[in-house]
Amino acid sequence: MTGPTPLSPLPRPVRAVVFDMDGLLLDTERPVKAAAMRAAERLGRPMDDAFYAGLIGQPFATTKLRLAEHFRTPALMEAFTAEFRTALATVGGGLAEGGGIRQMPGAAELVGRLQEAGLPLAVCTSTARERALKHLALAGLADRFRAVVGGDCVTRGKPFPDPYLKAAGLLGVEPADCLALEDSHNGIRAAHAAGMMAVMVPDLLPCTEEIRPLCTHVAADLHAVGALLP
Repeated sequence: MTGPTPLSPLPRPVRAVVFDMDGLLLDTERPVKAAAMRAAERLGRPMDDAFYAGLIGQPFATTKLRLAEHFRTPALMEAFTAEFRTALATVGGGLAEGGGIRQMPGAAELVGRLQEAGLPLAVCTSTARERALKHLALAGLADRFRAVVGGDCVTRGKPFPDPYLKAAGLLGVEPADCLALEDSHNGIRAAHAAGMMAVMVPDLLPCTEEIRPLCTHVAADLHAVGALLP
């Protein structure tokens, strides 16, 4: 594991910024994990941290397949879905209904600063686009982004570069001139593969020896990301 890297100027001027959403802009990863762990425990099929880490940043189809393999039978998978939604209403602060959406520290300040600088902004998330728009609206951020690319907007999601390439196209900026901010390993893989300057801001997943070379920087939080920019 490696920690935050010392801050230094970015290798190229930034002409656009693309944000991941869950765990980067919105503090949703921790309550969702707590709800999933509680639901699995109640059904007698507990998940450990290593298994859950393999779900973070995955396309919905991949997550669904891995959960189905974990719960083994369609009936148990259906029961997990129901238990998970119930748990979200408690430990998740109502996330199942769109409640309990909070910004990550420094999100509003960084987004506002980038807007003032005139940089086009986008969100690139594995969450379905309509759900992402709803969550961004609840967090007071929906009107800040020129484009929102959801997991259902591309055929191949993260770790493939397709979502980030689509975001760059919608912004009208070359991928190499985009700064991509991510908290997941698959997100960093996708942004790096797209040719963007990828900065990891770890949330539930640490920056590993494999992921570190794919990052332009590893920042402790969004406040530290702001310090990267002139």
